[in-house]
Amino acid sequence: MNLPEEPMMLYSFVNMKLRDSYPTLDALCEDMNVEKAEILRRLKMVGFEYDPERNRFW
Repeated sequence: MNLPEEPMMLYSFVNMKLRDSYPTLDALCEDMNVEKAEILRRLKMVGFEYDPERNRFW
C-alpha cells in the first residue's frame, strides 16, 4: 500500500490506523507491507516519535 507522502497526512493516517485497527506499529507495518523504519524516519523528520505504550505518534 502507498502511504501518504505529505508528513501531516501520514501522521494522521498512521495514528488513525493504529487507533482503529492495529495493536502495534509492527502489526500495521506487517499487514500493510510497509517499512517501519521508513515511517519512523519520515515522521521523526517533522518532530513525531512513536510511543509504544500509547500506540501512537506524537
